Amino acid sequence: MIFRFLTSGESHGKCLNAIIEGVPSGVTVDIEFINSELARRQTGYGRGGRMKIETDKAQILSGVRFGKSTGAPICLEIENKDWENWKIPMSNTPVEQTEENTELINSKKIINVRPGHADFAGALKYNHHDVRNVLERSSARETAARVAVGAIAKCILKEFNMDLISYVTQIGNIKAECNENPFDIKSEIENSPLRTFDKSLCEKMKAEIDLAKSNGDTIGGSFKVIIRNVPVGLGSHVQWDRKIDGLLAGAIMSIQAVKSVEIGLGKNSASLPGSKTHDEIFIKDGKYYRKTNNAGGIEAGITNGEDIIITASMKAIPTMVKPLNSIALDKKEAVQAHFERSDTCAVPACAVVAEAMASIIMADALLEKFSHDSTEEMKSNYNGYMNMISER
Repeated sequence: MIFRFLTSGESHGKCLNAIIEGVPSGVTVDIEFINSELARRQTGYGRGGRMKIETDKAQILSGVRFGKSTGAPICLEIENKDWENWKIPMSNTPVEQTEENTELINSKKIINVRPGHADFAGALKYNHHDVRNVLERSSARETAARVAVGAIAKCILKEFNMDLISYVTQIGNIKAECNENPFDIKSEIENSPLRTFDKSLCEKMKAEIDLAKSNGDTIGGSFKVIIRNVPVGLGSHVQWDRKIDGLLAGAIMSIQAVKSVEIGLGKNSASLPGSKTHDEIFIKDGKYYRKTNNAGGIEAGITNGEDIIITASMKAIPTMVKPLNSIALDKKEAVQAHFERSDTCAVPACAVVAEAMASIIMADALLEKFSHDSTEEMKSNYNGYMNMISER
């Protein structure tokens, strides 16, 4: 990848960091926009107590000067405000073994693993006897850094008029499908506590979340991400690891608790004949167009100029007030799974994270196609390419 990034940090550590490489020079980077994206991730009905503690703000530590990227790596940092309460149990250095410190550290030690989380496999893989070493990094808190990186990617997409939106299509058994252009009702979606467009369905979804919470349970759901103003020709058919649908699916599957990703018709294409699956191409006044978009904007790993449509499903969060049966790793005995402060439902937030990951893949595809040294060179190449294909 050209647009590459790494994140670091723990859920209750001092901060989260991200280093991004491959951002061309000349991109307008707005810190207020980055922070507004972080705020979007923290919203949604069903979130837990941590959202009342943290108001995420990013700092740009390098790679940006006077609001423009320089072409050098960009470093972002997000402070964990709850660090004040975790300085001893999450200390980076050895701490004095006083009775008070030992008691505090032991109170945060975890041996009871949670089914569905990274606890069991991670503790065995890395030979940890305190599962907190796994929990802290596998936590969805890490996605705050990804959203900040995605905001940088969106700054690149804005230079080429590419835009994204996400909305929730299902919470538990309550399903909804948007029959309007979601970009036309973007403000309604953004202002909805569940990132949905139907107030009556939103209330039913909230009732599903309330029921799960009253039962000490959690609940999952599905969402869509749509990308518009995508040029023809991003990605490639020539190698498996250059196919843009594979890259998008992999990026979104990497988000904590996501269990499926579909492009266009997705799984529904399995039950349809080819005549009902593929998007016929028409021509009028010398312009190509389609009446359907079952392919979801991608054919053979290449964007075809239509909107990219992604559907993903998030499982219910595995940390529950009413815990599942599990085991204690140190004693090899049956116990109740560990409970730590958690959300009842985080599907709307997951949709925002998916926007970020999709933005990263799309920004990388633009950089690969149109150069990656400077924004001016990219735009020149982009305009030349768009003029060329308009004449075909």
